Amino acid sequence: MRIQEDMSMYDKLNILTDAAKYDVACTSSGVERRGDGTGMGNCEKAGICHSFSADGRCISLLKILFTNECIYDCKYCINRASNDVQRTSFTPDEICRLTMEFYRRNYIEGLFLSSGILKSPDYTMELIYAALYKLRVECNFQGYIHVKAIPGASAELIRRVGFLADRMSVNLELPTNESLRLLAPHKNRKNILTPMRLVQKGMMQNKQEVAVYRNAPRFVPAGQSTQMIIGATPESDFQIMQVAEALYKKFELKRVFYSAFVSVNEDTNLPANRQEGPPLLREHRLYQADWLLRYYHFEAAELLDDKNPNFNVLLDPKCNWALKHLETFPVEINRADYLTLLRVPGIGYKSAERIVKARKFAVLDFADLKKIGVVLKRALYFITCSGKMMYPTKIEEDYITRNLLNVGEKLPDSVKEMSFRQLNLFDDVNFYKEDLREKKRRIPAFEQAAL
Repeated sequence: MRIQEDMSMYDKLNILTDAAKYDVACTSSGVERRGDGTGMGNCEKAGICHSFSADGRCISLLKILFTNECIYDCKYCINRASNDVQRTSFTPDEICRLTMEFYRRNYIEGLFLSSGILKSPDYTMELIYAALYKLRVECNFQGYIHVKAIPGASAELIRRVGFLADRMSVNLELPTNESLRLLAPHKNRKNILTPMRLVQKGMMQNKQEVAVYRNAPRFVPAGQSTQMIIGATPESDFQIMQVAEALYKKFELKRVFYSAFVSVNEDTNLPANRQEGPPLLREHRLYQADWLLRYYHFEAAELLDDKNPNFNVLLDPKCNWALKHLETFPVEINRADYLTLLRVPGIGYKSAERIVKARKFAVLDFADLKKIGVVLKRALYFITCSGKMMYPTKIEEDYITRNLLNVGEKLPDSVKEMSFRQLNLFDDVNFYKEDLREKKRRIPAFEQAAL
């Protein structure tokens, strides 16, 4: 039996913003903090999340579901059909009213709209199209809109929505087709990849049209993205990164988001992580590796392989790669090409660009690198300036690892198997003598006696 009752827009907003919190295609949400009545404003949750524009600005978005009703029964989803949760839906007019009123009050700069599947994919996509059409045409809203394309919806509906949205995304949900069959039996990889391909082709065709007709309407000008749930199924980090790499190459995605699995349902096919919590460190490592794929010209097979399928919990992927390839270091800052600089821990892609530009006019030293933005506490083990290292050091994995971690004598249980060699008291004698000779060359002769 289905009991229907009228809800205020505020009640709907509370339900449908809370239902949207597991979608991580935006960066973060705020905190819930009520005002005490003596001042202005409060931080009570109302679906405001934060994302970043192409020029790096942080922008606020109204993040909501069109509906939390769903005909699918995905085992990991709080809104699955078999769950006993309060259901509601917005109307297209309510979406427009909410967006415009929030925008007028300067709460938001755009809209992030996702949805459960109401009746059918086409029916749901029709409602989303109606809301965006009213917002763009009748309300003349020209702010940022990110909308989810519904797998299984017709190509024509996706095309129409694409001309109204700035960014579209189709959630991949899980890394492999086998995992989808296990946890989301109503979904399949073909239905998910089809709208991705449609958006990709539409963007390519639209670029050609815009090149000829400057005033031609833009189709998904901010590109498309997707999301994968991490930790609900047994795929390794290597498998996940291979999937992400394939999506970037084959579908030209702007971004792959990784969502640490949060246990909200009881099911024998789901891991019980209520006590351990979601795998946030693993999610963090995947984001770091994803950045290396997109901006640092790494490939998944360079970071991981079948023998080492998961990321190091103590070191970021770039440092871990460098320690496994010490034969390529140290790198001479004043001669190394841009791609080589990108592989040095502590040097970001912007810092690498600055180094390449700055050394055209002067020979760089470590003081210059610090001003440029290089993180020297990591980079000093892997670089030289004019043939000299910043401090006397060794190009040895155990030595550099211990110094990077700065763990002292006690190590976490997870790394007891790692081989950290105890340094001999006299290991650094030669370095000290070389350093002493260097100091003597730099100071006046009458002061050398003090040394």
